[in-house]
Amino acid sequence: MANPLNQLQAQLLKAGLVKTDQLKKAAQHKRDTARRGPAPDPAAEQLRQAQQHKAERDRAHNRQQQEQRERKAQAAQLRQLIESQRLDRKGGEAAYQFVESGKIRKIYLHEAQRVQVVKGALAVVRLGRNFELVPPATAQKIAERDPTLVVVLNAESPPPAEAAPDPYADYPVPDDLMW
Repeated sequence: MANPLNQLQAQLLKAGLVKTDQLKKAAQHKRDTARRGPAPDPAAEQLRQAQQHKAERDRAHNRQQQEQRERKAQAAQLRQLIESQRLDRKGGEAAYQFVESGKIRKIYLHEAQRVQVVKGALAVVRLGRNFELVPPATAQKIAERDPTLVVVLNAESPPPAEAAPDPYADYPVPDDLMW
């Protein structure tokens, strides 16, 4: 049985309302749209873009939350490290002053601890609003993760090297030189 669309086309052709070229172009257009799919719907395209934008915002939000969780975990690790390695300085009477954030701060240490801080055998780190003494190895670990927490870490001074012998020591310097 013949397709009703083809019968309609035949009737339109008989009546002279269309030409064979127009029928061929219409058939070609129908085949092309069937191959390509339907024309994009502007509302569907808008919806797809909105969903894509929302997915990007959600990914950025999730990334921020993940970074915040990592910062909190790192802060907790640093706090635990400082608390486990800090040295007791209760009863210290020797004041040690240092500059922190442009202000002069003072903590009280035992005299032996103060000497060790000056020599670089101990370091001062920030724990919340307080300052604590830790060994320099711990202070270096802390500085790798967050350098703002290490307040005082003096380089351990090597023992003074013997001065090189003066090659002109055997020659006297005359007192009567005139310039």
